[in-house]
Amino acid sequence: MSSLALKPGMLDGIRVVDLTSVVFGPYCTQILADLGAEVIKVESPGVGDPFRWSAPAPATPSMAPGFMALNRGKRSIALDLKTEADRTVMHDLLAQADLFVVNVRGKALERLGLDYESVRAIRPDIVYLHCVGFGQDGPYADLQAYDDVIQAATGTASLLPRVDGNPRPRYLPSLIADKVAGLHAAYAALAALLHRERTGEGQRVEVPMFEAFASFMLLEHLGGQTFDPPVGPVGYPRQIDPMRQPFPTADGWISIVIYTHDAWDRAFALLGDPAFIAQGKYNVPGGRGRHQDELYAHLAALTPGFTTAELLEKCHAAQLPAQPARDLGAVIDDPHLNAVGFFRRREHPSEGTYVEQAAPVRFGASGRRDLAMPPQLDGDGAAIRAELAARRENR
Repeated sequence: MSSLALKPGMLDGIRVVDLTSVVFGPYCTQILADLGAEVIKVESPGVGDPFRWSAPAPATPSMAPGFMALNRGKRSIALDLKTEADRTVMHDLLAQADLFVVNVRGKALERLGLDYESVRAIRPDIVYLHCVGFGQDGPYADLQAYDDVIQAATGTASLLPRVDGNPRPRYLPSLIADKVAGLHAAYAALAALLHRERTGEGQRVEVPMFEAFASFMLLEHLGGQTFDPPVGPVGYPRQIDPMRQPFPTADGWISIVIYTHDAWDRAFALLGDPAFIAQGKYNVPGGRGRHQDELYAHLAALTPGFTTAELLEKCHAAQLPAQPARDLGAVIDDPHLNAVGFFRRREHPSEGTYVEQAAPVRFGASGRRDLAMPPQLDGDGAAIRAELAARRENR
């Protein structure tokens, strides 16, 4: 037995039928699989989840890096839901499921007979989690949604222009809306499953990406519009300050966060210029906030006198949060992440050696476990069909 297969997962015994693709839904079901749920990924024959093809893979073209990262611990079955035979298989899966996660739009679900009322007729207490682009009672209900359009619609693409003065709207280079919505979907699923555990009642749960990401971004950036009438502009000033960026060092860049009044004193002391922060205008109530740009600019003039390693040592000794501004490609070598086992290398039966990222949350009552490798398209189809046939015979 693997040393990581110590205890059942927190969701051991929970069965999930996953009819989602790309990132939003699969990120939700990946979290559930990490927590111990049995997740059966239903894919279309031939192509499967489009994210399978999102980047080059070393052996199998349909096993792209992003797909590998989002689909460990799941089983795959390919079903053509336009055929009666495969719809019957789908109904058999749903009859055994605790949770159905789907990101197909509502009208298509009705045509397939997979809308909530139809699924509830198969399993009355099922939790039906619908991952949608927009809330289904609003004017955008039937529109398609991808990360880019959600970033645009929520004003996120206007943040970088506020920082650097370039007026062109730009996306944050991450599937951040998909992933944030996936996190919302995961906690929503857990809450609905807990409700069912307490009451026996299933329900339909709607998780709209637009609303989820608007909530996430506007938490701080609604700014002065929080009040009616507004008391100031939108945007959290500290986050969109052009000067609040990594500081140059003699050999690279460093992030130093100076948040409290006394932290400014410590920062200028360790940089060798305590007299600068001692000036009167910085030592009246609110003075450091009003003149924050000046403080950041002077810090940036001082930090090149030190190497990144020297500044890290000084900042940590002075209890100032600091980390090197690494290149994305260097994170895999981070000593802390490797010490805690965040990255590990595994041998996939068809893809060879790959790097798996551990679930970031640890539970004292449930140790880390080896999850199954990310599946080939329909890699578990025959086994799942056989299991369903056996269950039918035993009824």
